[in-house]
Amino acid sequence: MPKPPRLCSCGAIVPAGQLCACQIELQLERKRRHDQKRPNSRQRGYTREWEKARAEFLRLHPCCAFCGDPAQLVDHIKPHKGDKALFWNWNNWQSLCTPCHSRVKQGLERNAKIGD
Repeated sequence: MPKPPRLCSCGAIVPAGQLCACQIELQLERKRRHDQKRPNSRQRGYTREWEKARAEFLRLHPCCAFCGDPAQLVDHIKPHKGDKALFWNWNNWQSLCTPCHSRVKQGLERNAKIGD
C-alpha cells in the first residue's frame, strides 16, 4: 500500500517520498552559501598533476571498490581536508564508480559526521 501524502510546514500537501518546493529552495540556498565559501577544485589540489596520478591509479585499479563495476573516480578514503600528505597518499585512494561515490560513499561520510 502506498504511503499517504504529508503536510509540509509551509502548509502544502506533498506526495510521499518527495520534497516540497519550499524545501527544495532551502536546500539550494544552503548549497549556494556553502559553494561561495568553498575553494575551487584547483585550489583544493585537483591540478594537472592530480589528473595524471588519477588516470594512472584508475589504469591500475579499474573496478569500483564497492560494487566491482568499472570505476570513473578516484576517491580519498579519509577526507584530506587540505592535508597534502594525505591528499597524495595512494594508500588513501580508492576507485569508485559514479553511483557508489554519489550514494554509498557520501552516505557513509554523512553517517560518520553524525557519529562524531
